[in-house]
Amino acid sequence: MFNRLWLLFAQTVTILLAAIFIVATLKPSWISGEGIGSLVENVTLKEGAYDGSAINPGSYHDAVKKSMPAVVNIFTSKNSAKPKTRKGSKQNPTDPLFKFFFGDQPPDEEPISSLGSGVLVSPEGIILTNHHVISDADEIDVALADGRKVKAKIIGSDPETDIAVLKIEPKQLPTPITLGKIESVHVGDVVLAIGNPFGVGQTVTSGIVSAMGRDHVGINTFENFIQTDAAINPGNSGGALVDTRGNLIGINTAIYSNNGGSMGIGFAIPVNLAKQVMESILKNGGVTRGWIGVEPQNLSKELSESLGLPSTTVGVLISGVLEGGPAARGGVKPGDVLLSVDGNSTKDVRQLLNQIAQVGPGNEATLKVLRKDKALELKVQAGKRPKPKTLN
Repeated sequence: MFNRLWLLFAQTVTILLAAIFIVATLKPSWISGEGIGSLVENVTLKEGAYDGSAINPGSYHDAVKKSMPAVVNIFTSKNSAKPKTRKGSKQNPTDPLFKFFFGDQPPDEEPISSLGSGVLVSPEGIILTNHHVISDADEIDVALADGRKVKAKIIGSDPETDIAVLKIEPKQLPTPITLGKIESVHVGDVVLAIGNPFGVGQTVTSGIVSAMGRDHVGINTFENFIQTDAAINPGNSGGALVDTRGNLIGINTAIYSNNGGSMGIGFAIPVNLAKQVMESILKNGGVTRGWIGVEPQNLSKELSESLGLPSTTVGVLISGVLEGGPAARGGVKPGDVLLSVDGNSTKDVRQLLNQIAQVGPGNEATLKVLRKDKALELKVQAGKRPKPKTLN
């Protein structure tokens, strides 16, 4: 009897020792008391003595709260058997900027769906967005900030500035965004980009104004971009760039990227240009610009030397003139060097395009040209700029 009890005791002790060894090896904290039954009875924590509903110092919450409800998500669909390129674009499809610019659109599918953003600018249901977001769309759906989805129709668009105007039914719409003044925007100002990147939902990113008046970017025919390092990604196109007051200062359009992601160089169409184009579309159904029918060429140092021009000459070489066009009727000839338009110096081809566009069809412009070392002033009545051709 005694031997049996001793054997039972020995077996029990052996099992307990084995269990302690296993626990000590795998869960030493159980033996040391850490994690089980070792909670500190008294813990003193210091918490902030402020109202949790108060806005944090330096926060842009008020600006976002004011502007975000006016930013909408745009979903388009189109039935197409082949991919289409942007109207009027002369970009090479292998260019990294071009590839991202159309990053809002997935690869060739049937049908093709696109994602973008827009900004409600009036209680009548007028929405500003990018032309490339809605170009060739068969259907356009707009998702409001409160989750409602409505159909939208295109009032008009301008591919040369990449601005489009949509309209939705004005039924219990959010408060439209307040338009800012471009004169109040300066390099170094904090700005916020609002849109729907990658379809994840309405998102806010922040940055600063990196530069103003950016042109020669190669995106649009008429360029005057706000450059920012606020993150702009696929789906942000057509969304709002706002200041810290929550006022609209630009329409987000594109970024420079080698991989499709943000690299800190984004571009937005300034609010004054977007408003000008919108008003023209609402009034006339489109944008009319002046045109004189010339083939201009920038003056390089080598070109100036070959023409025997002084090294200080600033202007644009007219290498071709359309027969019977406005310039030809006004006396402009191939080989002329155009120095100014209406007294404003012409430095390059892009500036010339802007100057003539602003003259307007039917209006007269005074061109100062240099012809065989003689300065001449020619009166040219501008015509209407032809619509850009569709590239397939």
